[in-house]
Amino acid sequence: MGKFIRLRKGFDINLSGKSSPKVIEPEPADTYVLKPTDFNGLYMPKPLVKEGDTVKAGTPLFQDKRHDNVVYASPVSGEIVEVKRGEKRKLLEIKILADKKMDYEPFRKYSVSDIANLSAQDAKDLILKSGAWPNFVQRPFGIVADPTTAPKSIHISAFDSHPLAPDYGVLFKGQDHFFQVGVDILKKLTSGAVNVNVHSTSEISTTFSQVKGAELNKFAGPHPAGCVGVQIHHIDPLSKGNVIWTINPFGVIQIGKLFMNGVYDTSRIVNVAGPEVKEPQYYKVHTGAAIRKLVKGNLNIDHVRFISGNVLTGTRIAEDGHLGFYDHQLTVLKEGDHYEFLGWILPTASKVSIQRSIGLLSFLSPKKEYALDTNTNGEPRAFVQTGVFERVVPMDILPTHLIKSILAEDIDEMEELGIYEVIEEDFALCEFVDVSKHNIQAILRDGIELVRNS
Repeated sequence: MGKFIRLRKGFDINLSGKSSPKVIEPEPADTYVLKPTDFNGLYMPKPLVKEGDTVKAGTPLFQDKRHDNVVYASPVSGEIVEVKRGEKRKLLEIKILADKKMDYEPFRKYSVSDIANLSAQDAKDLILKSGAWPNFVQRPFGIVADPTTAPKSIHISAFDSHPLAPDYGVLFKGQDHFFQVGVDILKKLTSGAVNVNVHSTSEISTTFSQVKGAELNKFAGPHPAGCVGVQIHHIDPLSKGNVIWTINPFGVIQIGKLFMNGVYDTSRIVNVAGPEVKEPQYYKVHTGAAIRKLVKGNLNIDHVRFISGNVLTGTRIAEDGHLGFYDHQLTVLKEGDHYEFLGWILPTASKVSIQRSIGLLSFLSPKKEYALDTNTNGEPRAFVQTGVFERVVPMDILPTHLIKSILAEDIDEMEELGIYEVIEEDFALCEFVDVSKHNIQAILRDGIELVRNS
């Protein structure tokens, strides 16, 4: 029997530029990229290909030196045109020039009856071999899951509450069968429950509502209600010594396709949205696609910032950049590289803020959509304790004290204050509301890595 959780704390940022439910199949991208930087916990990635090699979708491109059975596979077939390195020859990305026709590495296909009798180890081996394993993210620490551990449960957030978030009913429409097969596989990998967490007031896609063998939990409330870490905190709290795995619905469906069709299928639908997009809508692409053809001729202005992901946790990319491994959204905002005199203190109807002294008009018009830019309206200054962090983190955690303990590098206090339960997305709103303009997410990651490597 699933649970119902109503969250009171949090904050919704209502941006303009929401996508219509129309799905477009654009001309395929020419190049695709896989970036080691997308994967927290990846240790010294070792390239398995070189420039000029030909690959298929599912061909391993690099592997984790610590867990050499965890491979990161090509999302498409084609030719390796660049193995990009940075300082000290650090691997930054591998770029593939795509074939006109997709060619897949063949893997064994399983019938429904075969899957029912499949052992957990055989299921794990195929997921590892195919390159689908990085879909599993391990809590604590938010790193690619360690295949040698056994999670006490697995959690799937079946909705997204970030600004301009895609509608999962559009992203995963018609994928019911593959999602069910994926859940059947996940059940073999844990002795605990597989939790599918949905929004209580939005229309629930049949992909999730009719799933069998999983706990269906319902959440209500503002962002970050859709963050899986918040959901875990209220359903199955994490403590030191325990491990929980999380996975996006796309990863579950990809695993279902792997076992049913015998291919590593990276086809996905992404949401291209934002105030500066003329026609926000959905596009059919593959993982790591170049964004150029998604935005060509579809922008209101030229001086914009492209974000692979959402405005709170996404990654800035160039106009000729590529989508991240975990991202189902491309957000476009006006570049805010201008100075606004007293912009941080004057009441205005064009900004949204949790502080009523600045964003009073946004409270009077809760449904109004805002065309914000990337201006932070200030610069880093002394850390000020205001109590505002506690208003946007719906967890039994003291976020201000946790951040201070990280700055002090006090590992014992970090552990006592709940660092095992959170990753960047859980504290992203803290960065938005922080009057001191600190990079809260980067600070939190530094603390996580300090604890993980201690």
